[in-house]
Amino acid sequence: MLSCSSAFQRVASLMFMAPKLKPQRLHQIAETGAEQLAKKARTMSTESSMKDAFSQYADYLNNFNEKRERVVKASRDITMNSKKVIFQVHRLSKDNKEEVLEKAGKDLAAVREQHFARLMKELQGTDFWKLRRAYSPGVQEYVEAATFYKFCVSGTLSTLDEINSTLLPLSDSSLEPLQINILDYILGLADLTGELMRMAIGRISDGEVEFAQRICQFVRQIHRELLLVVPKMDDSYDMKSKMEVMLQSVIKIENACFSVHVRGSEYIPLLGDDAPTSFLLGGADVE
Repeated sequence: MLSCSSAFQRVASLMFMAPKLKPQRLHQIAETGAEQLAKKARTMSTESSMKDAFSQYADYLNNFNEKRERVVKASRDITMNSKKVIFQVHRLSKDNKEEVLEKAGKDLAAVREQHFARLMKELQGTDFWKLRRAYSPGVQEYVEAATFYKFCVSGTLSTLDEINSTLLPLSDSSLEPLQINILDYILGLADLTGELMRMAIGRISDGEVEFAQRICQFVRQIHRELLLVVPKMDDSYDMKSKMEVMLQSVIKIENACFSVHVRGSEYIPLLGDDAPTSFLLGGADVE
């Protein structure tokens, strides 16, 4: 068994026998450690900045999706209340014209001041380009209601500038105002012809043949003008399908007016000047 002094001597000899690190090697180890620490710091900084960036993107997308849901809700309200205006105008007859149009005008103004104003608050700035697909159906329905009402009041067509001018007071003057674009206006105008076709058939059954003929000429003109515009537009499936429906509406109005003219001329000698000129106008059948 070794004594205490001999044990210390043994340890000392082993220490002297161990290889010694050169100063250059010590310097390299120190530099490597410093580089690792710097790299780790840069990695942590990069991860932190990426987390901040992704957090900002997530907040933006969440806010944008919430705004989109509000825009869709406003568009649905515009669609629903614009349809009510159209139904109100369809109640028009030669006996209640002033009453019906006055009520329809007030309802149309309510659509602008309540629901359209709410939509415009959400779409200030450039968001109305990003979210167009979300609110386009409501805008088209509003254009249809506004042009339908204007035709029944004055027999003329509301232009895009006239419709947009009614929306300017609802916008914030410090920001870019929401303006209905030409595509939504044309799509709404195409839907207008269907409502005019229904009105023309109804007026023929009520004996207002001249009014139905004016509607026929008006719808023909719209169809003729759009035939010149649509080929120059970008490929739009909605517009192509609506042009086919518009042509069908024109044909239905023309056939109805033609039937009244032909059948009326046949019944005039039998019924007399004071009698309705066609069975379509409510006259009794002739045996």
